[in-house]
Amino acid sequence: MKKIFLMGRSEAGKTSLTQALKGEELHYIKTQYTNSNDDTIDSPGEYAESKRFSVGLACFSFEADVVAIVQAADEPFNLFGASCRSFILRPLIGIITKIDSPYANIPMVKQWLINAGCERIFMVNNVTREGIDELMEYLQEDPPSLTLEQAKFKQSLGLNEWDPLPEGVTYPEGIR
Repeated sequence: MKKIFLMGRSEAGKTSLTQALKGEELHYIKTQYTNSNDDTIDSPGEYAESKRFSVGLACFSFEADVVAIVQAADEPFNLFGASCRSFILRPLIGIITKIDSPYANIPMVKQWLINAGCERIFMVNNVTREGIDELMEYLQEDPPSLTLEQAKFKQSLGLNEWDPLPEGVTYPEGIR
């Protein structure tokens, strides 16, 4: 199973999402420090909200197989700028929480996540567990396993380790 790193604004639903992914009963806990469990890394919203602490997000991303920007559907503003994925060397996904909020603006939040460079976007409701199974299915997929030579070859093509090789391109004979 992929280890996921959750980052987002305070009260976006990161800790509740962690509880929902584990099948636990939801209860409010203010995340005071970065919690790293077997499958998830849950960061305080203040890390995303402060330039002083935001460098911690990049550091924690190296411990994960996939990084997720978590944004509530009723977010009043966006913390993550266009192409923020440039500092993240992992697959970047978006997770929209609170999709049942009467103030939800899902198309706007989805566009923010697309602009940030998210490769996939999941819409979830932590309370009803809507969308959790789809996210769990994605996380169940094994992360790609490459040799150093294969990774260097992909890098020479301008690809990330998780990107597939272009059609018609194969690894050279010595590194298959």
